[in-house]
Amino acid sequence: MSVLTDPSLQARIDALQARSAAQEAETVRYFGERAKRGDLSWDALDAAANRFMADKMVALEPIKSEFCHMLCLALRARRVVEIGTSFGVSTLYLADAVRQVCGPDGGGVVIGTEYEPAKAAAARANFAAAGLADLIDLREGDLRETLRAIEGPVDFVLMDIWTEMARPAIELVGPHLRPGAVVVADNTGDVFRHAYRHFFAYVNDPANGLRTMTLPFSGGLELVVKV
Repeated sequence: MSVLTDPSLQARIDALQARSAAQEAETVRYFGERAKRGDLSWDALDAAANRFMADKMVALEPIKSEFCHMLCLALRARRVVEIGTSFGVSTLYLADAVRQVCGPDGGGVVIGTEYEPAKAAAARANFAAAGLADLIDLREGDLRETLRAIEGPVDFVLMDIWTEMARPAIELVGPHLRPGAVVVADNTGDVFRHAYRHFFAYVNDPANGLRTMTLPFSGGLELVVKV
């Protein structure tokens, strides 16, 4: 049973997830070949890799998106930040959860971030088609600039971004986390663990008041709590 109660939204997300899944084989092949050649670094993707990924959806898997939706409901999240929006598939889950929490009175927001202009345009179209655009503040550009201003405490953060940007993102959002807030970061398992080392250095610094656990989802999913 889906966490979404709107059948039309579920159908729209299913179609987007199918498009994303159809691109996976090409993406795996590209990065596999580059890894074999030894000319790929997860610490900083080069221009060729960024060009290849410019039209790829790389949507968060449905089970992870549903998990984030349920966390938002449990937290009664009204202020959510998504780092790495892409075509906005996971954003729709987050916005639906905020809508359920806030009810007809509104007042909630999902602050999204996306670097690629074409992806941001596609995401906005998806938000409008789903009737959720009024709940989403999509900020286009370099997150090191777009996330400098975050008004009010943050309840939940979804981080689905290239590892090189994980540390700058958590440094900007971390100070705004309210006690009990949750940060979820994707693909923190063994394959990308080293690439996330700067993110983990921040998370494990006692001065930042965070606790973390790697959950056994595919690829690893980090659950970070502000204490």
